[in-house]
Amino acid sequence: MGGDLDFSRRGVIGAGMAGVAVTGIGLADGAEAQRPAGGQTTATMSVSLTVNGQARTLDIDPRTSLLDALREHLKLTGSKKGCDHGQCGACTVLVEGRRINSCLSLAVMHDGDEVTTIEGLGRPGALHPMQAAFVKHDAFQCGYCTPGQICSAVGMLEEIKAGVPSHIATDLNRKPGATVDEMRERMSGNLCRCGAYSNIVEAMVEVAGTRA
Repeated sequence: MGGDLDFSRRGVIGAGMAGVAVTGIGLADGAEAQRPAGGQTTATMSVSLTVNGQARTLDIDPRTSLLDALREHLKLTGSKKGCDHGQCGACTVLVEGRRINSCLSLAVMHDGDEVTTIEGLGRPGALHPMQAAFVKHDAFQCGYCTPGQICSAVGMLEEIKAGVPSHIATDLNRKPGATVDEMRERMSGNLCRCGAYSNIVEAMVEVAGTRA
């Protein structure tokens, strides 16, 4: 009798979990259920992105972060996974020209968006001005945070150019400008554990030009 009850409990739990797997994560339009070799049902969704100027379509688990979509599915490993909690900025990319922490954003949220990673900013022999300035001013040591630092710096200067106020400004009436203090404030979400901050500022000042 005890064995029958135990089997019954396992059966009920197993049936319930199977129901959740089939109905709970595949309700969105466009989701498609797939059964891998192990027999467990998962759901995928089709996501279309323009990445570094190239149209790409992925069939991915809807829980996939934009960072994992770039690194694991598109093999664009320039964007780094540091903390995976949005606290270090190593994963920063540009989406529709705005910098975001790609580890905190689901890829499916950006269907149809244009994404620029460090690989899309420049290439050997034709570096983006910010990339060239980082090299010139030795604005990196281990280099792990550098892709996120560069993408964030590019987006940050565009924010200042467009007059976008800083979300952490202490003086809300202060007109934004590419001063050293303003740039440091806006880049505070990008951490460099090697401590190359002064060199990073020098690189940004050079690219900012007369606005610095």
